[in-house]
Amino acid sequence: MASTIRTDRSFGTLLHALRQHAGLSQEDLANAAGVSVRTLSYLEQGRSRGPQRRTVQALAAALGLDAAGARGLEEAASAGRPRRVRAAKDAAEATAAPETIAAAPEATLTMSAPDLLPRAPRAFHGRASELAALTRASAGEAPVCLVVGPAGVGKTALVLHWAHHDPAGLADGRLYADLRGFSDTVEPAAVEVLRDFLLALGVPPERIPQSQNAAAAMFRALAADRQLLVVLDNARDSEQVRQLLPGGDRCVTVVTSRNKLPGLIVTDNARPVPIDTLTPQDATALLARVLGAERVNAEPAAALHLAELCDGLPLALRVVAARLAGRPDWTLAAMAGELSDETRRLGLLDLEDTGVRAALHLSLRQLPEEVRGLFAALGRHPGSHLDRYAAAALAGTDPATTEGALERLTVAHLLTETAPGRWTMHDLVRLYARGLDAHPDTLKRVLDHYITTATGAVAAAEPGSEDCFPLPPDYQQPATVREFADRAAAVAWYATERDNLTQAVAAAHAARLHDRTWRIVMTMWPLMVWRLRDGWTPLLETALAAARADADQHGEARVLNVLGWVLTEEGRTPEALVHLEAATALAAEAGDAFAEANALIVLAMAQATLGHLDQAATSCERAVQLARGDGDRRIERLATQHLARHQADAGHWHQALTTATHALDFAYRPGSTDIPHLLLLAIKGEALLGLGNHTEGTAQLDLAARQAQAAGYDDGAVRALGALLRAAPGAEVRARYDTALARLTTRA
Repeated sequence: MASTIRTDRSFGTLLHALRQHAGLSQEDLANAAGVSVRTLSYLEQGRSRGPQRRTVQALAAALGLDAAGARGLEEAASAGRPRRVRAAKDAAEATAAPETIAAAPEATLTMSAPDLLPRAPRAFHGRASELAALTRASAGEAPVCLVVGPAGVGKTALVLHWAHHDPAGLADGRLYADLRGFSDTVEPAAVEVLRDFLLALGVPPERIPQSQNAAAAMFRALAADRQLLVVLDNARDSEQVRQLLPGGDRCVTVVTSRNKLPGLIVTDNARPVPIDTLTPQDATALLARVLGAERVNAEPAAALHLAELCDGLPLALRVVAARLAGRPDWTLAAMAGELSDETRRLGLLDLEDTGVRAALHLSLRQLPEEVRGLFAALGRHPGSHLDRYAAAALAGTDPATTEGALERLTVAHLLTETAPGRWTMHDLVRLYARGLDAHPDTLKRVLDHYITTATGAVAAAEPGSEDCFPLPPDYQQPATVREFADRAAAVAWYATERDNLTQAVAAAHAARLHDRTWRIVMTMWPLMVWRLRDGWTPLLETALAAARADADQHGEARVLNVLGWVLTEEGRTPEALVHLEAATALAAEAGDAFAEANALIVLAMAQATLGHLDQAATSCERAVQLARGDGDRRIERLATQHLARHQADAGHWHQALTTATHALDFAYRPGSTDIPHLLLLAIKGEALLGLGNHTEGTAQLDLAARQAQAAGYDDGAVRALGALLRAAPGAEVRARYDTALARLTTRA
């Protein structure tokens, strides 16, 4: 349309009038012109100076202006752009060397809004929350935003996309410098970066100071009354950035780095914008942007698998997409199959001089030698998370020394602190670390750390229990061992480290460290007691194979005993009997009274399950005799408890009451979790009920149930509440029973 609007007014007023005349909302015009609503709003309010020519052209086209109208809009914009920069001349004269001032021409500087930004990234997708966080962080006076994250996560792409699409009110120019803090090429000197900035701002080459401090002062002076966006990409540390920060209170500086740069947070109130790997949905969308939606949508499951194998890392995803783009006949599933081989994955994620290994190498080489050594050792950790004790064991040092190195790796985004004092690696970082050289004893060190720590946890959780085994002949004592103040601390440690212990067993088994394999499993027996229905059989079968390969009859007997018990509880009694009879025979042959008594107790459980209650009682009586002969009061009480159980199950109420009462007279530690004591209370309650003493019997069962619930011993609570429910059915008891049963059957 032809413009009938007068053009002798400010750009913002003119733009508003033209938009109103065209019947467009701010959102309509912003979308049509390819600018943000925020930018458009600032322009109309006069908060931004005259925009760049290409922005004006886009607005004129979106408004449907004819040539005359477009010229009028450009003239209004041009009038708002700064043309004479007296401040630049003053700053140059104030900071340049004397000979430079003498030679400086008297002409004033002219400039238009500079734009040094590289092009916007192609195939950018997602990151809505991170873009919003960057917009929030850029608000306020002279903000410094830190976009930080691991190598290959897409920090630069995010910032460039944001810089091209979002910033408003920064009409005086966009400056950019790659500081190459993580590059094979030499980092640019600060004075070189400042020279590029000053040239872009219109300072003639001959007037740019030679010294870094003078050039920085000139840059700050020139930026003081401007609205600039300054992007400092790939910064190594805070010191590299400080001299490049603009002056004034209307500029926005965005710094990207693989390091967290806490120094800038302290000295310049920098606002962190952490960037992590992509969600599965955004990762598959990125693949679709490169490969085409049709190809990706044809194999949604394979696309998700690729995203998982690439760890959600944009760099890895782009390498995979590039490989697939060059092989149109390959399926995504075929590529996922190739990447599933951990020994080849990092190689497949390298393309020419670009890839995950190259990026991680550049991050790692910035760190001191001792930190790099710890990183290589961490690659041998069998689990997914570790604490400073495990890290110290891997490195062969102490936790205090290791903690500083862990912090350096965290700052470099090679580790992630998931909770206070617990760290993890992304999968691709872990694969890279495993490919580095480490001390040959690294795995043994961490396995022995878990053996030592778990042995201490057993002692704290089950005071008075016998050690399960002697230590391996080549055992390596950790420099520092975690101590447990009480049972609660031990239980908490077990809950936290359960997955690591299981993965340590797998790592020891794969490395054929048989003496470590079965020992780690045996240190987990308190967990097996507390979480009986958690499917322990495969782990115990691995331990049994390891004990046999280790030719350790003592260990074999102990493992057979625990395995037989678990199989009995799983209803696999015939299999259990085979293992338990073998355990009894091995222990008797070795003259190990403790192991034989233990095996007889579990054998009795299996016999009782088959209905052979008299045989079960006989086995327990033999166990009592062995324990008394060995002077082991703990095993004697345990055998007596099981004897009372079998007597009660047989309906021999008087015998059961006498045996249970006798066993309850054994030493008991109030305030501790004594599982035999809880079970004996329940047996006594059942015996009293069997003898017709309803009041005292229900009271004993209620006491047993409440103590078991308080201790978190769900198996014992279910047993006691089940008996109580049969004797005294009621809504309150039923609710307690259902709650305990639900906890027992749904816990992890």
